[in-house]
Amino acid sequence: MAASALAFSIMSLLVKVAGQRLPSQEVVLARAIVSVAASWFVLRRRGTHVWGKAPKLLLLRGLLGFAALSCFYFSVTRLPLADATVIQFTNPVFAMLLAAHALDERIGRGEVLCVAASMLGVVLVARPPALFGGTASLDMLAVAAGLAGAMLSAAAYVMVRKLGESEDTMVIVFYFALVSLVGSMPIVAMNAVTPTAAELLVLLGVGVATQVGQVSITKGLRLEPAGRATSIGYLQIVFAAVWGALFFGEIPDLPGIIGALLVIGSTLALALARSGDSGPAAGTHGAVRPRSQSPH
Repeated sequence: MAASALAFSIMSLLVKVAGQRLPSQEVVLARAIVSVAASWFVLRRRGTHVWGKAPKLLLLRGLLGFAALSCFYFSVTRLPLADATVIQFTNPVFAMLLAAHALDERIGRGEVLCVAASMLGVVLVARPPALFGGTASLDMLAVAAGLAGAMLSAAAYVMVRKLGESEDTMVIVFYFALVSLVGSMPIVAMNAVTPTAAELLVLLGVGVATQVGQVSITKGLRLEPAGRATSIGYLQIVFAAVWGALFFGEIPDLPGIIGALLVIGSTLALALARSGDSGPAAGTHGAVRPRSQSPH
């Protein structure tokens, strides 16, 4: 689980590096190419039917994942790395709310408090001008995109919960990657920027780091209880803060730190409280895991 957190944080770092010159959709496209190739190889090697049993639902899940990933990558390129990661980590809160509506799961008083604490944490991280006057330091469009990405990740999570009863996990991953590939291509074509050799290596690194993270998190969840395993996933925020400070000079201020702690504490409490059932667990970006899969 620690290895997955490190890999996903490196993925975010490379996305931010690539996004300094390349449009975020080019990064989405590059990641999708690697993921399509890897998941196709695994499915063919297993002899599993790649198109699944419910292609329409798989397509919808892929669209939600593609939209979530696009929002997350956009926010990473415009926000401090740690702040973008913290905002994405609110997706379990939205997943819980959606699951309550779509899957008839009950929400207790403590979980309502977790939702409120998480949203307060996001406000402290973002510090919108309407509430904080001229002290706001973040791009509000990027913050909105980050929150939209978290909500879309939550919707994708609920779809995975439904599809997980009948579909192979790798088939779900394949659809997510394939839809991202097809969806990003026309957007990239309208505003294509030719990557340099160094940027091609960075883009390849995004795909490889994502794959390493997915493999590591899958193994970790098989060896540890979901609640304890997902709590280790919060190392990703720590890693993101370290990369942001080392590579971009991004030093969190006191309100941002308090906000991050509120988000971490509330979503961790939610994950631990629901680890005994099939409720949402914490994670970060597009693909969402059954119980505790990263939205990356």
